[in-house]
Amino acid sequence: MAPTLGLLLAAWGASALVQMSVDREMARYRESPEILWISSGKVLRTLSLGHQSLLADVYWTRTVQYYGSRLRDHKTDFSLLGPLLDITVTLDPQLTVAYYFGSIFLSEKPPRGAGDPKHAIALLQHGIVANPDEWRLWHHLGFLYYWELRDYVRAAAAYQAGAKNPKARDWMKVMAAAITEKGGNLQTSLFLWSRIYDSTEDPTIRKNAAGHIDGIKAQIDMEAIEKRAQQFQEQNGRWPASIAEMVSHGLLPGVPVDAAGFPYRLKPDGTAALNPASTVTLDYNHSPAPPRAPAP
Repeated sequence: MAPTLGLLLAAWGASALVQMSVDREMARYRESPEILWISSGKVLRTLSLGHQSLLADVYWTRTVQYYGSRLRDHKTDFSLLGPLLDITVTLDPQLTVAYYFGSIFLSEKPPRGAGDPKHAIALLQHGIVANPDEWRLWHHLGFLYYWELRDYVRAAAAYQAGAKNPKARDWMKVMAAAITEKGGNLQTSLFLWSRIYDSTEDPTIRKNAAGHIDGIKAQIDMEAIEKRAQQFQEQNGRWPASIAEMVSHGLLPGVPVDAAGFPYRLKPDGTAALNPASTVTLDYNHSPAPPRAPAP
């Protein structure tokens, strides 16, 4: 009994020392939020005395708090985000939530993120190696190549590789084929953002995806309006004065509205635009670049 009690006390003491060390380090971090006092995940893994998973949870919590505070304070410098994520996944390579959400934090453009898609890709590649059964990591990787880098060759390859996992959804193969055939097609982008929206319960991620979905749908609507305006011009030798005139000529069934409920506008040259009062945001390249070969 005594030896057992002694071992328990020793283990408790070791855990207490680790926690005290973490508390001291986190206190310094709170006092100087722009400084990462221990920047090596390998060093922290050694210092954790076998509690690396617990310490990874601490650092993941810190990462989320850091990201959230930057958003709250409208800061555009996310310089500690990458190091914090690297430490987290070095401590616990199986902490998959850090790859899924961390890649989004890194890739989003300021002020919504670090604007560093290449670091996000490296993070996901690390996660794929450490977690080969997590087929959704391939989905996130393909998405980043597609949306952030417009590298449709690598995006298609990522979806194709992920589709080989027996647990992967059938639409992974569909995405590989669609990207190979159409590149940066708006319908393909809409499908991708819809999969992001459907695959998470996190309200922040769903809100972000919904915003992109609304913007892409608006661009699809505007392209359709412009085609009808071109048809009107060919029939009448002039551009329509308004969308309502196009409706009166039977070219549209009614005045279309965007996701926020605002009718689209028609410019004098026949191009469509959002209503200035609309909350829909257009952030998609209207003329996507064609697929390109990967760099050697």
